[in-house]
Amino acid sequence: MAPEISDFPHRRFDPLRGRWVLVSPHRTDRPWQGEVENSVAAIGPDYDPDCYLCPGNMRAGGVRNPPYSGVFAFNNDYAALLPEVPSLPKENTGPLLRAESELGICRVVCFHPRHNLTLPRMEVEQIVPVVDAWSAEWSELGARPEIGHVQIFENRGAMMGASNPHPHCQIWATRHLPDEPAAELGRQHAYRIEHGRCLLCDYLQTELEQGLRIVCENEEFVAVVPFWAVWPFEVLLLSRHHLSAMDQFGEGSRRALASILKRLTTRYDNLFETGFPYTMGFHQRPTDGETHPEWHFHGHFYPPLLRSATVRKFMVGFEMLGMPQRDITPELAAARLRELSETHYSVRNAPNP
Repeated sequence: MAPEISDFPHRRFDPLRGRWVLVSPHRTDRPWQGEVENSVAAIGPDYDPDCYLCPGNMRAGGVRNPPYSGVFAFNNDYAALLPEVPSLPKENTGPLLRAESELGICRVVCFHPRHNLTLPRMEVEQIVPVVDAWSAEWSELGARPEIGHVQIFENRGAMMGASNPHPHCQIWATRHLPDEPAAELGRQHAYRIEHGRCLLCDYLQTELEQGLRIVCENEEFVAVVPFWAVWPFEVLLLSRHHLSAMDQFGEGSRRALASILKRLTTRYDNLFETGFPYTMGFHQRPTDGETHPEWHFHGHFYPPLLRSATVRKFMVGFEMLGMPQRDITPELAAARLRELSETHYSVRNAPNP
């Protein structure tokens, strides 16, 4: 990549979705007089009697949680999808007015009984059971004949719409393949047909050769700020081996995933010394019974923070009407994340006993 690309506006192509992103590196020093978010609250208590996800507490739907001591999963009390839905009338309304029934299952997975123990503050040994639970949930839900896709995701922080700070994620299993993974499926399939290889295997090899956008890595996974990143500190997490889903992970791979999740999220928290908000999710092969040799396991991290713990990136104006745009280059974002400590700031800043 020519070094001068970081000096002027240009656009970069996203081969995983088939779209472009505008990069405007000269705007990084522009003054900010827009909205400023409230600072994230300090680390909360181990137990909150008013939290509907803490052990033993009553949930919002009227069900009491068991006194769980590890990972706890349950059906969402206010699920966006239902396992049984009526079929819509089949009258032909023309090509512009189409609707279909969509059934599904929504699950919640609490990472730990402690109310304040987020992924970056957990030990790797505490994250491994979370990865094990994700794998089990994906396999169980994906084995159901009515389910075509299983989406595991975490919304961390109120800025990302999380309604409860207790460390947890959601799993939505749907009959149809949603738009984002459907676009990725199409692009990966087309690349394999044209080149006879895996799109993300080839992309990972390019990133490993250049080294410009790698944040951290281990023997099984590599975290990079993708060349086509939209969000300021967006990260693409890739498996080194051509695996399509968590059901192909051995014990070593699950532990390696737990380790790199801790290392990456700790860097996020250390960037602005705050509970770094993000939406995170794993894209795994569709569960439609096909083998999908084109599919490569990966995870997306979409964090909104831009300049500090209180200034975030907005997707408005040209982004909504034209195409995504970013200021800080992916290479600079990766360098900033890469240089951060892997010791959580709350530990570094703690007073000596």
